[in-house]
Amino acid sequence: MLAPMTDTPPPPGFEPARFSPGFLDHGGPYFLGALREGVRVMGLRVCPHHINYKDGAHGGVISTFADVALSHAVYDAERPRLAPSTIALQVNYLAAARLGDWLEAQVTIDRLGGRTAYTSGRIMCGEDAIATMSGVFSIRRG
Repeated sequence: MLAPMTDTPPPPGFEPARFSPGFLDHGGPYFLGALREGVRVMGLRVCPHHINYKDGAHGGVISTFADVALSHAVYDAERPRLAPSTIALQVNYLAAARLGDWLEAQVTIDRLGGRTAYTSGRIMCGEDAIATMSGVFSIRRG
């Protein structure tokens, strides 16, 4: 599946995330790539429905991407999978993303406790960081 209204496929090694229907259908489509330091890289192609009045990706798109990537890393950290709920999310915007840009979220799980997970990372456009992020998640096991 290609990103809506664009003919540009994701880079090799990325497959559609196929998250369950709902809100995430509107923010993506999201793609999952290879593991980096034990965490899957998540990708997003900036599509026309992501653009703000300044022809850049809306800040809400970037913050949603950050939340999805950070929470997915927690979800995928154990088997059976964890059920994370966002407690806190911090996003620092460093640069704009434009229509057609390929973004990758690189996430680190800083601490995975009994009931709380702490994460951080950055959103990259090529070699440039466009945002840094951190999140705290309540986790439910089983």
